Amino acid sequence: MRNAMTSQSFRLEWLSRPAFRLAKKAMPGLSSTESEAIEAGDVWWDGDLFTGNPDWNKLLAVPPACLSPEEEAFLAGPVETLCGMLDDWRITWTDRDLPQEAWDYLKANKFFGMIIPKTFGGLGFSAYAHSEVVRKISTRSVAAAVTTMVPNSLGPGELLLQFGTREQQDYWLPRLADGREIPCFGLTSPEAGSDAASMTDTGIVCRGRHEGHEVLGIRLNWRKRYITLGPVATVLGLAFKLYDPERLLGGEEDIGITVALVRTNTPGVEIGRRHIPCFQMFQNGPNAGKDVFIPLDDVIGGRERVGQGWRMLMSALAAGRGISLPSLSAAGTAFAAHTSGAYARVREQFHIPTGKFEGVQEKLAAIAGSAYLLDGARRLTCAGLDQGHHPAVISGIMKLHATERMRAAVNDAMDIHAGKAVIDGPLNYIGNFYRAIPVGITVEGANILTRCLIIFGQGAIRSHPYILKELLALSDEDQERGLIEFDKVFWSHVGHTVKTLFRAWGRNWTGGWLAPAPDAGAASRFYRQLGRYAAGFALAADFAFLTMGGTLKRRELISARFGDILSELYLLSAVLKRWQDEGRQKDDLPLLRYCMARGFQTIENRFAEIFSNLPNRPTAWFLKFIIQPLGAYALGPSDELVAQCAAILVEPSATRERLTQGIYHGSGDEGLARLERAFTLVTQAQPIHERLKKADQSDRLAALLNGTITDEEVRLLEETEKAVSTVIEVDDFAAADLLPERKLASTGDTRETNALSPSYDVISDSILTFR
Repeated sequence: MRNAMTSQSFRLEWLSRPAFRLAKKAMPGLSSTESEAIEAGDVWWDGDLFTGNPDWNKLLAVPPACLSPEEEAFLAGPVETLCGMLDDWRITWTDRDLPQEAWDYLKANKFFGMIIPKTFGGLGFSAYAHSEVVRKISTRSVAAAVTTMVPNSLGPGELLLQFGTREQQDYWLPRLADGREIPCFGLTSPEAGSDAASMTDTGIVCRGRHEGHEVLGIRLNWRKRYITLGPVATVLGLAFKLYDPERLLGGEEDIGITVALVRTNTPGVEIGRRHIPCFQMFQNGPNAGKDVFIPLDDVIGGRERVGQGWRMLMSALAAGRGISLPSLSAAGTAFAAHTSGAYARVREQFHIPTGKFEGVQEKLAAIAGSAYLLDGARRLTCAGLDQGHHPAVISGIMKLHATERMRAAVNDAMDIHAGKAVIDGPLNYIGNFYRAIPVGITVEGANILTRCLIIFGQGAIRSHPYILKELLALSDEDQERGLIEFDKVFWSHVGHTVKTLFRAWGRNWTGGWLAPAPDAGAASRFYRQLGRYAAGFALAADFAFLTMGGTLKRRELISARFGDILSELYLLSAVLKRWQDEGRQKDDLPLLRYCMARGFQTIENRFAEIFSNLPNRPTAWFLKFIIQPLGAYALGPSDELVAQCAAILVEPSATRERLTQGIYHGSGDEGLARLERAFTLVTQAQPIHERLKKADQSDRLAALLNGTITDEEVRLLEETEKAVSTVIEVDDFAAADLLPERKLASTGDTRETNALSPSYDVISDSILTFR
C-alpha cells in the first residue's frame, strides 16, 4: 500500500505536474459560447466512434425507428390531403404564399404542434413521425415543408418545452399547437450571422408599464433578418444581450445572451416585410424593435433563466437540427432518385434509353447511393432522438452532409433531365428543389462553418472519452484539485492512446481482418473496415491534439478533414444499420456496397490529406506508417457496381420502392403524374419491343398481321408513345403573359405595380435565358 502511494505521489509530482503546466499553455481555451455549445446535448454513437473501438452490438440493438398507428394514419390522411392542396408553381409565381386553405388546414390539424405533448393540446409525435411528415410534404412543396418544420424545430415551442415555466407552458403551448399563435425565432442579425455571439441586439433591465401596472422588465432594441415565419408571426422568440446597469436583478451588469417571448403587436415592434430566399415562397423576412418593453416574466424560463440563452439555443438546436433539414434533404434526394430513374428510362437518344449510357449511369448510381445512405442516417438519428438522446455532434453531421448530398443529387438530377429541368413551368418537377438548395446549405449553421469548426472542433471535445474531462481539470480555479483530477484522467488517456496505437496498427496492417464484426452475413467485412478506420481516426486525433494543442483549433482544414472522417463513420454505420433492420435484403446489396466504396474512398483520401498537412512531419510520417502503409488505395465503386445501382432506378422493383417510399406521387395531368404514368407504360411495353426486335419486325402492321403482336399490344405501344411524348414536353409562355404588372406612363397603362411581382428581368432570368 505504501509503495503504491509513493509511486502515485512520484507520478503526480514528477510526471503529471509538468504535463499539467504544459497542457495549460498548449490546450485551447474555450469561450463562454463554446463552453455552452459543448455542454448542450449529449453524446451517443459518436462517443463510441471516438473511442476507436465501436461496439457494433450496441448499434444493432438500437430499436429501429417506427411509426405508431396514429402517426401512420396522420401521414395517410391529413398529410396526403395537405399535399393535394399544394401547387408549387402557383405558390412560387402567382400567390407567392401557401393558399389560405392550406394555412387553415395546417392550423386545424395541428401540424404546428407535432412536438408538443398531448397534455398541452399537441400531437405528441415521435421524432421519426415528425421527420416523415416533413419528408413527404417536401416532395410536394419546399415552401410548405419549411412552413411546417420551423414551429417544430428551433423556436418558441421547443424552448418552452425544455426551459419554460409551467405558467408559460400552460398558456403558450396549447395556442401554438392549434395555430392560434404563429411563432418565429429571431437570432440572426446583420452584424451576427454564424457568429451569433457578436449580436448587437440589446435588452436593458428597467421598470416600465405593462397592462396598466409598473413592473420590472426589459427594454429591447433589435434588428433581425432571415426570420422564417416572421412576416406572419404573432409571437417572436427573441435572442438578445441583456444588461442590468442599475443592478435591479442584484447580479452582474453584463448578464449575457437571453431569450424572451415578444408579442408582435407590442408597441415598437416592426414586422411584416418579406425576404425572397432563392424564390422559395415560405414566409421569411426582417423584423426590428425600438424601445419595446416586456415584463421580466416573458423571459423563457423566467428570471432564473436570464443569461442562459445561448445554452438554451444550443440544446434546442441539438434536436431540431437533426430532424428538419435532414428530412427535407432525404426527401429531395429520394425524389431525385424517383424522377431521374424514371426519366432516364422513358427518354431515349440514339434509340437507346438515356439510362443505358454509362455517363448517365454514373449520375444515377450516385443519386441512388445517396438516397439509400441519407434515409438510413435519418432513421438512425430519429431512433436516437426517440430514445431520449440529444446528440449535438450527430445533429451537426446530419445537417451538413444531408444538405450537401442533396445538393449533389439534385445537381445530378438536373444533368440527367437536361433541358427538361432547365425550362421552368408547371411541368418542371425538379427545378424548385434546385433553387432551394442554397437555403438548406446556409441556414441552421452555414455548412462551411459546420464542417471546419463544429463537427470535429467541438465534437473532439464533446465526444472524446477524455478531452473534455482534461479541459475541465485544467480550467479548475483550484489548481491543486485540478491537478489531482488531471492526473487521473491524463494517465487513463495515455493508456487509451497506447491501446489505440496497437489496435490501429494491427487492424490497418491486416486490412481490417483483426477488427471485430457481428455476424452480419455479406456485410460483416464492412464492419471490420469501419472498425479499422475508427481506430486510425482515434489514433490520428490523439496525436494531432498532442502535437498541435490549441493550434489545431485554428487549422480549420485539418479539423474539417477529421470531421469528414467522423461523419463518414457515422453515416456508414447508419447504412449498415439500415441494411440489418430491413432484413438484409439481397437485392439492396449493391446499394450497400456502393455506399461503402464511396465512403471508404473519402476516408482514405482525408487521411492522406491530413498526413500531408500535419505541421509536425515526424508525427505525420509515423501515423502514415501505422494507418496507411500502402497509401490511399480505396478506389471507389467499380463500373460494374455503378451499372448495378443505376439499374435499380430505371426498372420497377421492390428495391426501388424501398428507396423512394414515402414521397408524394403526382396526380391529374401534372408533370410528375405524366412521368410516373409513362414509366409504368414503358416498362409494360418493354417485352413487346423485345419480341418485335427478336422477330426483326419494325413494321407494326406486318407484326400484327402475322400474329407477332396483338391488337391490345398495338394499343399499348401507341399509348406508351403518347405518354412519353407528354413527359418530354416543356412549358412555354405567350410573351404578353410574362409582362410585369406595372404603371407605364408612356403607354397610359394604369395597372398598379404589385410590390412582390417579379420584374420581367427576373422572370426572364429564370425561364427564358436558356433559349
